[in-house]
Amino acid sequence: MPKSYDVIFASSNTHKYEEAEKILAEFDIELGFFQTELVEIQDDSLSKIALQKAENAYEKCKKPVIVEDDGLFIDSLSGFPGPYSSYIFNTIGNNGILKLIGDNRDAQFVAIIAFCDSSNEPTLFESSVAGTISKNIQDGGWGYDPIFIPEKQNKTYAELADKNKLSHRYESLKKFASWFKNKQG
Repeated sequence: MPKSYDVIFASSNTHKYEEAEKILAEFDIELGFFQTELVEIQDDSLSKIALQKAENAYEKCKKPVIVEDDGLFIDSLSGFPGPYSSYIFNTIGNNGILKLIGDNRDAQFVAIIAFCDSSNEPTLFESSVAGTISKNIQDGGWGYDPIFIPEKQNKTYAELADKNKLSHRYESLKKFASWFKNKQG
């Protein structure tokens, strides 16, 4: 018998799903996983990208679904890589980012959760966490976790045992969970 769930998480990234599953479990929301490649438009707006991905995910699975899009915005690089974070990570990685930035290491991580169901009107939940870029790549984590130090911390996401309680993804999922629980009434 298939496992029941409240909503599906659509992504090709199992790391994002695993984090979202753990986070939403705290709010008694069962998350299913639909591993798929989604259409990801190139745009300067994370919101537009997330909206498109949510609509595409719903078209594919025809069930209530969430998607997540995020970006690392580095002040000294005028917000780069921002909405192009995944491409830049896959192209130059954390080593490339460390070579690009200067003395100003301030940055923010932004996450958007987009929910879509049969209404076909996606709902967005956005959060950001301010921080800095480390001078060296730390062990552990995935993506930019080894170089992003959240505000009021002295360790990167990769080094923090409680990353899920401090992350941009956590904050967006918490907003989604509150809204979703009220919607279910």
